[in-house]
Amino acid sequence: MTAKTDEREKLITENMGLVHACAGKFRGKGVEYDDLFQAGCVGLVKAADGYEPERGFAFSTYAVPVILGEIRRVFRDGGTVKVSRMLKEKSRVALAEREKLVKLNDREPTIEELATAMGLDVQETAHILNAAMPPVSLTVTEECSGSAQFDIPVESEETEIADKLALHQVMRTLSEEDRKLIELRYFSGFTQSKTAKILGMSQVQVSRREKAILASLRKSLI
Repeated sequence: MTAKTDEREKLITENMGLVHACAGKFRGKGVEYDDLFQAGCVGLVKAADGYEPERGFAFSTYAVPVILGEIRRVFRDGGTVKVSRMLKEKSRVALAEREKLVKLNDREPTIEELATAMGLDVQETAHILNAAMPPVSLTVTEECSGSAQFDIPVESEETEIADKLALHQVMRTLSEEDRKLIELRYFSGFTQSKTAKILGMSQVQVSRREKAILASLRKSLI
């Protein structure tokens, strides 16, 4: 085998865990795990074929969106995923508990924190939260646009990766304080008041500065 073929096989073999991790996010959604895993493996192979290490980002950064794209294709081809009444009830409880934790900690709770509060394991909690999402049709047409479902644009994996790389690039152009503000707000999930306390600013200052930073980022990303 050539060196390129060897590297491809190595990427596939060493990253099967990514497939299990991605497929696990869709357990209990109406599709057998074996089918999810098989679709994820197709995505992993596609990622291994398309990966270009000279671009400077990790294989997992490229592979995960591709794997998830193949798994989501199973749902697009198979129809709507049904959620049981019991699961819907649990999701309402989870959302109420989440609101309590947000008020208590002044930030979004982690899955682990929410699981502990509900006395459940992390996997079941994630499953319950997913059930709280509104039904989304990825294939709805104009003829059925009057239904209760709504359509969302499905971008290619390549576009998603390019957007992420572009965002990381423009983030590097920010000052240390501005970058910290954005990280606290959008990566750590802190509220404006919590962010203000950490940065020694008022909530009004954080709000104004955040708007200015986001406007600048949008211009850079156009």
